[in-house]
Amino acid sequence: MTAIEFWYEFASTYSYPTAMRIERAAEAEGVSLRWRPFLLGPIFKELGWNDSPFNIYPAKGRYMWRDFERVCAEDGIPLKLPPVRFPQNGVKAARLALVGERDGWTPAFTRAVYRANYAEQRDISDGETLRAILGALGVDADAAMAAANSDETKEALFAQTGEAKARGIFGAPTFIAGDEMFWGNDRLEMALRWAKK
Repeated sequence: MTAIEFWYEFASTYSYPTAMRIERAAEAEGVSLRWRPFLLGPIFKELGWNDSPFNIYPAKGRYMWRDFERVCAEDGIPLKLPPVRFPQNGVKAARLALVGERDGWTPAFTRAVYRANYAEQRDISDGETLRAILGALGVDADAAMAAANSDETKEALFAQTGEAKARGIFGAPTFIAGDEMFWGNDRLEMALRWAKK
């Protein structure tokens, strides 16, 4: 079966609508999907940015928020702009997403974290928020949090972020289909078609 990798950052605005639709889109095209959480912060730092480019460049930020509203409205997904600082810290959530790969709850967890961030105005860096999400999914929160805080998982996220950088990924969402990279929510369908070639 053809395959695609979905590289995403929990702080990424456009990864939210992607996460909500990618499974249906991939299934419709007969393409298997691998969820790849990573961190953009270290990549941005190497570019000389100490913040999101949407904060560094105000005109770009204003455009993004309006466009993000349009995209979410068109996709029929709820949006309430985060009341806490943007971008939120997604390190704990990314570690948990890695833990969930073994037991298959990474996709559902990822969607729930995005909803918490961009639809429910919750702090996704807060351990209690993440515990509540895990509990709602029927996941043992204590075991998942312990695994996420292990040196093994911390190193795995560091390595996954390093892999993203080595593969030339500079933003999220990014899709890898074979040797081809596609960046942005609006490139999902193209990436899926490419994966089938």
